[in-house]
Amino acid sequence: MKRIMVTGAVGQIGSELTLALRERYGGDRVVACGRKTRPSDALESSGPFEWADCTDPKRLSEVVTEYEIDTIYHLAAILSAVAEAKPQLAWDVNINGLYNVLEVAREHGCAVFTPSSIGAFGPTTPLDDTPQDTIQRPNTMYGVTKVAGELLCDYYFKRFGVDTRGVRFPGIISNVTLPGGGTTDYAVAIYYAAIEQGRYTCYLKQGTYLDMMYMPDAIKAAIDIMEADPDKLAHRNAFNVTAMSFAPEHIAAEIRKHIPDFEMDHEIDPVRQAIAETWPNKMDDSAARAEWGWEPSYDLTSMTEDMLKVLRSRR
Repeated sequence: MKRIMVTGAVGQIGSELTLALRERYGGDRVVACGRKTRPSDALESSGPFEWADCTDPKRLSEVVTEYEIDTIYHLAAILSAVAEAKPQLAWDVNINGLYNVLEVAREHGCAVFTPSSIGAFGPTTPLDDTPQDTIQRPNTMYGVTKVAGELLCDYYFKRFGVDTRGVRFPGIISNVTLPGGGTTDYAVAIYYAAIEQGRYTCYLKQGTYLDMMYMPDAIKAAIDIMEADPDKLAHRNAFNVTAMSFAPEHIAAEIRKHIPDFEMDHEIDPVRQAIAETWPNKMDDSAARAEWGWEPSYDLTSMTEDMLKVLRSRR
């Protein structure tokens, strides 16, 4: 039975994935790790928590040894917009941190899940039905670290036999955790603004399509890929996965079905707009569907209904 360590466990994906893993495998078998942000009450009370920075390999090794870890979900990362503002930090966390995790996994015989991103593509990648295997020449530091991370994970599998697996996440929309510095964050913030103010100022232009996914599907993908039969995985690092593709005006129109007076205007952030224009409109995730049975549960309509229902219940 798995004994799991989650780095970045206090982040947007990590905070929800950790709880899902504990529900699945048992609270005492999933160790949450954070660097500086205090964990939520739910995270702290449901299982062990350790302070561990992925740029500190000694500390990572101590946690793996103490809890007899066999699987690492490595989620600690600097996201796209922050990475452009702090590229040196992004390299240190996203690459050196991953290298440390892979070295610890090699030494202790752990499997590793590492998420990649639509940011791993670039302006010369086909934007529509982006293939699983295609040109990857991103022009952002975040994208560079994601491509390098995919290659590094492949290397550790082929060279050392480390069971590395990953997916290329699209934008993730959560009803629990607030945005953390990503280009797709508008698709989270818009729901909170719709409930609280009845209006939202979007930093992306109309017509800016991006792949998106509701958090329950993101968690499902992360767990399913690690439980997949390895003999069926022709790819490992990393699978395209997606659930929906839309532009800002589409999500606004969906919200208006529930909040008819909702208004949205635009104040373009040139940095995030430029990043978004180099990312896929829609990925082809047929390899994930064929090799490990990937299938999302939510589309824009069902996600919007659930998001608004949950957020309203907390008011």
